[in-house]
Amino acid sequence: MEILYVILALLVFGFMILVHELGHFLFAKLFKVEINEFSIGMGPKLFSKKGRDNVQYSLRLFPIGGYVAMEGEGEESDNPNAFYKKPAWQRFVIVIAGAFVNLLVGSLIMTILTLSSPYYGTTIIAEFSENSVSEACGLEVGDEIIKVGNVRVHTYDELSYEIMRNGYAPVDITFVRKGEEYTKEVTFDTSISEGISFGKMDFKVLGERKSFSSVCKNAFYSTKSAIKMVWDSLIDLIIGRYGFEHVSGPIGVTGAISQAAQISPYSFFYMIVIISMNLGVFNLLPIPALDGGTLVFLIYEMIFKKPVPRKFESISKAITMVLLLLLVIVVTFKDIVNLF
Repeated sequence: MEILYVILALLVFGFMILVHELGHFLFAKLFKVEINEFSIGMGPKLFSKKGRDNVQYSLRLFPIGGYVAMEGEGEESDNPNAFYKKPAWQRFVIVIAGAFVNLLVGSLIMTILTLSSPYYGTTIIAEFSENSVSEACGLEVGDEIIKVGNVRVHTYDELSYEIMRNGYAPVDITFVRKGEEYTKEVTFDTSISEGISFGKMDFKVLGERKSFSSVCKNAFYSTKSAIKMVWDSLIDLIIGRYGFEHVSGPIGVTGAISQAAQISPYSFFYMIVIISMNLGVFNLLPIPALDGGTLVFLIYEMIFKKPVPRKFESISKAITMVLLLLLVIVVTFKDIVNLF
């Protein structure tokens, strides 16, 4: 049974890569860019076939990414449909489309998960747990929490996440009580997981019945919270709250998907949401080898009406690609060691 979950996880990971590359591919086709190859995976070819559109469709060994190889992308070409000969705004749309599709797929799955819930949690305190620390700090039943720290919260998902992330230390809680707005510094109980402290919400909240407006609200803010969670994780990694041991590569991600699938269908699909959001956000980082780096070059071109020198762009992309591949190798080795 375990191997079936691993196969399922690999299929999910491949699907996420597929939809990302499909975003680039479809818009490149729309703008009539000549495409040489559409590949899922990197490294040696497992399967390759040329389609009627003259595009080489490939499946490669290592599931660490994929690519759409367009004519004139990083090299000179006499082809009038070469990528670099298209207007800058069209190239911008083609490049950003991959991340956009990942975010769109994640949003759609999150909406489906939201629709599957019979009711939703609000941010209104209904009941405190025994010996509640937050109650001792001055919160009361009926308080409607609207902010945790500087972050505004609208749903239970946002509230619980912000307390988990910021409640490991005293944090300002802004709430509405009898029509008046107050702010108190509140302390929460904490838990430690893999050496990292998290805040524990020590109260229950009122529920909200399903309606058209509540579905729309919860789907929107749950999606927003998932994207923010991905972004916060990147920031926490940079500032050192998370260490290298918390970074996962394809093997670690595959294991996480497999574990989520064994817990429940909700956990499985929520994990797909997080992975999809991760791919979308990560690819928009301003690193030359990623889509975000290319977008920076294109923004420069649109502002100053001239492209970044092609030699500089090619060298910077090559160097950062090598560094990213080395990082993937190191992280993958770490994940393999952790398996044993």
